[in-house]
Amino acid sequence: MSERAVVFRVGEEELLGILHPGAEGARRGVLIAVGGPQYRVGSHRQFLLLARHLAAQGIPVFRFDFRGMGDSSGRQRTFKEVHDDMRAAMDTFSAEAPEMREVVIWGLCGAASAGLFYAWRDDRVAGLVLVNPWVRTSDGLARAYLRTYYLQRLASRDFWTGALRGRLNPWNSAKSLAGMARAALRPRATGSSAHDTGPDTDHGPLPERMAAGWKRFQGPILVILSGDDLTAAEFRDVATNAPVWNGLLQESRVTLQELPDANHTFSRREWRDQVANWTDDWVRGLPVTGTEP
Repeated sequence: MSERAVVFRVGEEELLGILHPGAEGARRGVLIAVGGPQYRVGSHRQFLLLARHLAAQGIPVFRFDFRGMGDSSGRQRTFKEVHDDMRAAMDTFSAEAPEMREVVIWGLCGAASAGLFYAWRDDRVAGLVLVNPWVRTSDGLARAYLRTYYLQRLASRDFWTGALRGRLNPWNSAKSLAGMARAALRPRATGSSAHDTGPDTDHGPLPERMAAGWKRFQGPILVILSGDDLTAAEFRDVATNAPVWNGLLQESRVTLQELPDANHTFSRREWRDQVANWTDDWVRGLPVTGTEP
């Protein structure tokens, strides 16, 4: 069967999804959630190409537009407001592929965050693919800038040549650097207090909410990070240094893959193909845990 459009509803709004059926009788599928201000095709057609790649390997795929994006009606939502959209997409995907028993959620940027917030709430979710997850805070962004942009500039011959020839204003650069340093040196949140009842995905700073979703979801996780991306750099810093994230990225259920030269949206074909191959291998390698009807 070829891919086809499916219209489904969240309340009064109509959402559009595209089903890629995969192999007959397939037990595991992939739900592609879209992050940021884009729709189901994705930057550089990445989501479309990923879905076709996986379906050609027999894996059913459903990609869709959240409310307020693409061809779906309603106001635009942030990744913090799409629980109902995710649930409706999961229900629709399950109805359209009735032999499927479990689903892997695949998300880029904010959609990776939305996947972490949602996955532990739905027993059908068998795994998560988190691509350049969004954990943005002002402090975290400052640290990412310091470790990437500013350090690279200070090591650049062009920067010092421009400063010596008067093309750059060293004073302005120094003020900017000092501001970033002040933000980066603010104390990190220490995590849950002794009076907390457990991980909370609904309140608190975003990195803590993300860690809470990670802890609540007990299934396998594939993390894919770009090397030339501030969003990925900030996630690395949080996952490595924030107390609430201590040890999470090193768990045995976690697979980490990195593309050192890739940008945030994997704009080159070889980067997109590598992400698709990593996803395909990982999804097909998962043990089947869904129960028979």
